[in-house]
Amino acid sequence: MNNKYVYSFNEGTKEMKGLLGGKGANLAEMTNIGLPVPPGFTITTAACTRFYDEGKNLWEDLLSEVHEHLKELEENLGKRFSDENNPLLVSVRSGSVFSMPGMMDTILNLGLNDISVKGLAKSTGNERFAYDSYRRFIQMFSDVAMEIPKVRFESLLEAMKEEKGVELDTELDADDLKLLVEKYKSVYFEEKNEEFPQEPMKQLELAIKSVFLSWNNPRAIVYRKLNNIPHDLGTAVNIQSMVFGNMGETSGTGVAFTRNPATGENHLFGEYLINAQGEDVVAGIRTPNEISELKNTMPKVYEEFVKITHILEKHYKDMQDIEFTIENGKLYMLQTRNGKRTAQAAIKIAVDLVNENVITKEEAILRVEPNQLNQLLHPTFEAKSLKSTQVLAKGLAASPGAASGKIYFNAEDVVLAKERGEKSILVRQETSPEDIEGMVAAEGILTSRGGMTSHAAVVARGMGKCCVAGCSEIRVNEESKTIRIKDLTLKEGDYISLDGSTGIVYLGEIEKVQPTLSGSFGTFMGWVDEIRTLKVRTNADAPKDAAQALKFGAEGIGLCRTEHMFFEESRILSVRKMIVANTLEERKTALDELLPVQRKDFFDIYEVMGERPVTVRLLDPPLHEFLPNKDEDIKELADVLNIGFEELKDRVEGLAEFNPMLGHRGCRLAVTYPEIYRMQVRAIIEAAIDIKEKGNEGIYPEIMIPLIGDIEELKYVKNEILEEINLVFNERNNKVNYMIGTMIEVPRAAITADEIAKEAEFFSFGTNDLTQMGFGFSRDDSGKFLDDYERKGIFKNSPFEVIDRAGVGKLMKIAVELGKATRPHIKLGICGEHGGEPNSVEFCHEIGLDYVSCSPFRVPIAKLAAAQAALRSAH
Repeated sequence: MNNKYVYSFNEGTKEMKGLLGGKGANLAEMTNIGLPVPPGFTITTAACTRFYDEGKNLWEDLLSEVHEHLKELEENLGKRFSDENNPLLVSVRSGSVFSMPGMMDTILNLGLNDISVKGLAKSTGNERFAYDSYRRFIQMFSDVAMEIPKVRFESLLEAMKEEKGVELDTELDADDLKLLVEKYKSVYFEEKNEEFPQEPMKQLELAIKSVFLSWNNPRAIVYRKLNNIPHDLGTAVNIQSMVFGNMGETSGTGVAFTRNPATGENHLFGEYLINAQGEDVVAGIRTPNEISELKNTMPKVYEEFVKITHILEKHYKDMQDIEFTIENGKLYMLQTRNGKRTAQAAIKIAVDLVNENVITKEEAILRVEPNQLNQLLHPTFEAKSLKSTQVLAKGLAASPGAASGKIYFNAEDVVLAKERGEKSILVRQETSPEDIEGMVAAEGILTSRGGMTSHAAVVARGMGKCCVAGCSEIRVNEESKTIRIKDLTLKEGDYISLDGSTGIVYLGEIEKVQPTLSGSFGTFMGWVDEIRTLKVRTNADAPKDAAQALKFGAEGIGLCRTEHMFFEESRILSVRKMIVANTLEERKTALDELLPVQRKDFFDIYEVMGERPVTVRLLDPPLHEFLPNKDEDIKELADVLNIGFEELKDRVEGLAEFNPMLGHRGCRLAVTYPEIYRMQVRAIIEAAIDIKEKGNEGIYPEIMIPLIGDIEELKYVKNEILEEINLVFNERNNKVNYMIGTMIEVPRAAITADEIAKEAEFFSFGTNDLTQMGFGFSRDDSGKFLDDYERKGIFKNSPFEVIDRAGVGKLMKIAVELGKATRPHIKLGICGEHGGEPNSVEFCHEIGLDYVSCSPFRVPIAKLAAAQAALRSAH
């Protein structure tokens, strides 16, 4: 046997995360630094990947190693599997390299059977506890390893509580639980046509296999895709001797964070339940107590726990998410990991840890996931609107943000609502991992049960989704699809709003306002700006967008799309007159109407941007996009233009194209109708001179010609433009500096960039079209099949979301090298949608671009990605 597949906790370290998974590596680390960790061992991620590759061939090797480590565990603890006096029980938990809370499966109390349950009762002197553990094991094993729906067991439990007239599981006695165990075993027999497995090794074998298989369950795949976690890592399996939080009033279980994961404040944040086990806290079945209350009920345990949290945070140099169990007054640590947190908390914690001299500024920058900043950059509820809005209820402020939408009660309905363009709130008694797709699609999440460490709260914080949890004032009926709050009933499709920062639930929709960014965010972004070398501009077509981008730190405009201006109601008629003109004179008359409004557009943008660079792209889309295509709309336009319906319809049909994205657009329009670009360039230069005369001496327009594929196209269009610019200079007796460049979006342009650079003073990569033409994928139609490509592992990501480095990226790299060979100081940027996507920003840094340009709300994301790229490339 060449491979070692099993490691005892005392054999590993935190650096072995790739092999032992995050949970296994941290259990090993805690063991080795002397913390109270129940002993156990980890089956490696390599075993999981081999299981998927070879299946049965792995099994013999693996099980012989598992047997050896079990024997060691039995000797260490003085217990034996299935012993009728003192049985060894274990938990079987997944543990991937990257934390995936609730996405894979866990089985507790493994090793219990009809004999060992008596041994457990005898060794602990607690029969009720023993049968409580057995009924939990049967349910978890049946659900996780054998795919028997857990609702079959839960309904029996609920029926028994109702029959006994009690509310909580803990109020059932030993005899009730014995009866429940028999009923659970009957369910197993009904479903599987065989008795519940009594042999512990058989139980363990099936449990290991089920954890391996859970790596590829649907919710785990969705979570990995959402968080850009590779699908080929596999999961480790942690087998750990059980400690019991359900042994009575001196036992319990809990989850805690060393700092507040929602705000980042430096105080212990967590919850616990007395007489409970494992999943009870996160499942939200009972409402837990705040961790601080443990100080009163078990002061020594609390003191020890606080001490351990300090040790762990100092050791890992980051906020920790800790799971613990108390068994008969003794504290055990079951897990530690870097805690999931909101963006607000991530930044505050990173800044505080620098100020506490725990980490460096550089480490702080690498700690924050760029896409997380999305959470900070979007609106909150408008204060005036809040005053006049009815408050429905108050729950726990589980994940900050503001969300309004229609109520839906299951994940599938939320996904469908999003596809219809509706905003929705997922409302549940409590969420479970199966709800992940609905949680992704929802604007916000509301649960009536569960605490701050429930599934809903933890997952919502991780994805930056607004969440109000444990809102016990509302009664959620998922069957009738209604919510009842006192005497008010809301049904599916009614609007509510959630404030995840206060926990308040409101009736109806509420106006939102833009965020203000200061404090820790300002400090953090200051460090980001010190480190990065790549400039970050914005894509903006209006002064309002430009102003918003400046608030977020944009350093210029990398793409101003003039066609967006053409669509405005006040000028669309002039645009249409220009398009349907039959003669050059008619077209020039229409363009003369457009000139002053275009000039004002540019003047207003220049005024907002000051001396920062502004790249204006000349008209790009095909002309038919500006015309109506329905007969009634054509008729209405014909009447306004005072021309015949048939004549106009012929013109509209004449402009229609089979493949407009590859048709008569961009510079090709200017070859046919040079007067269009001449008007636009006149507006750009006249506006720049007006701004200069107002005192802005640094104005420096960048004029971008789209869709060039051949040097001769560029020469022709550029000559027309230069002629018009010189006319303006003569008329105004004034000049401004300017640049003329092009978009590199046609593959031919990329591979002839040395030629094109003779005429272009700058390149801006239009990666949307470069991807479309590079792959031969229609941007408008690829959504129909790219999901299948990702699902089937053909593509890791859609190339329209993340730059395809191997193909499109290679074209970019060629263009950069060729462009610099001809014009060493050529300015290089990117203005496609990829300009704000972190992985793509890193690639732009690597190939030596000067700037990226993205939407205003993605500017801080791009800045952080650029700083991280600079730090990584320096090492």
